Amino acid sequence: MGIRFDSVTVAYDGDVVLDSLDLTVAPGEVMALLGPSGSGKTTALRAVAGFVRPESGRVFLGERDVTDLPPYRRGIGMVVQQYALFPHLRVEENVAFGLKARGTPRAEIRARVGEALEMTGMAGFARRHPRELSGGQQQRVAIARALAVRPGVLLLDEPLSALDARLRSGMLAELARLHRELPDVSMLYVTHDQLEALTLADRIAVMDRARLRACGTPAELYRTPADEFTASFVGNANLLPVTCGAGNVTFAGTELTVATGAAAPGARATLCVRPHLIGLGDGPNRLTGTVTEIQWRGATHRLLLDIGGHELTVDVPESRRTPANGTEITVHFAAEDAVLLPAGVGHG
Repeated sequence: MGIRFDSVTVAYDGDVVLDSLDLTVAPGEVMALLGPSGSGKTTALRAVAGFVRPESGRVFLGERDVTDLPPYRRGIGMVVQQYALFPHLRVEENVAFGLKARGTPRAEIRARVGEALEMTGMAGFARRHPRELSGGQQQRVAIARALAVRPGVLLLDEPLSALDARLRSGMLAELARLHRELPDVSMLYVTHDQLEALTLADRIAVMDRARLRACGTPAELYRTPADEFTASFVGNANLLPVTCGAGNVTFAGTELTVATGAAAPGARATLCVRPHLIGLGDGPNRLTGTVTEIQWRGATHRLLLDIGGHELTVDVPESRRTPANGTEITVHFAAEDAVLLPAGVGHG
């Protein structure tokens, strides 16, 4: 079952929080809604769930218009940030809650609860109460509860934000496994964490200021972003102000060659170069700058360079020959590793 937003607008007291959203999630697809707080991503999810009523536009699940249906008639599963488990109920009772509300026969409830707990690796915890579980285990129970109703659509609203980094990594792997095991279930995954979106999603919808800014596969948005905001929000990016020439651009007085993007000679534009695609030493598209800061990140060093008053970020492998602070160094990048973007679009 897929999801379709048809020009969906949501407003609270005249304040538009979701503006004319057109977006389609294919059956079996994981779509991440990625954006900062206030971008409209959670409102979009709540419109699918039936918790908010669009001011205009329609919401479809498959071919069915569900805009006017109450949440319990939409056939969806939902997982939220704070788990929302009932503390007085055991794990198996929490997982069975939605099934009981739907009037599912007792024998079928038992089978479905067992199936959902097995799928999420929580079969051995059926008799425990939520207080006896870790945060990651509680989130697994919340996912099991959502899966027990066998939804065609699974909505996940910042489901991992309350977990520490290690648990978050493990849960991402579990969600990816569930996606493989449930190929017919569409997932709408709300997050402000780009790593979660890049790891899990088939496609990412980038939201900002109540509007959809871009939509594509993680690789498309990372390698060829449409604007500055997308470039800065999907991965780290150097956004360099340049002036376009005939077949080249000029940055801080240096002519550079780019292979992707075009603009009229004399026009101002923004050059996007990812930090890890910039190398030390001489080469094509050579720039010289002064190291102003060095950040050790384990396997890499992040160097911040001052080039004509502009900051350039360079990620290089950890080594004993890392340049010292205050050193003047030369860096370079390949023309095909830079993307020319319109100037002033976005606010990275």
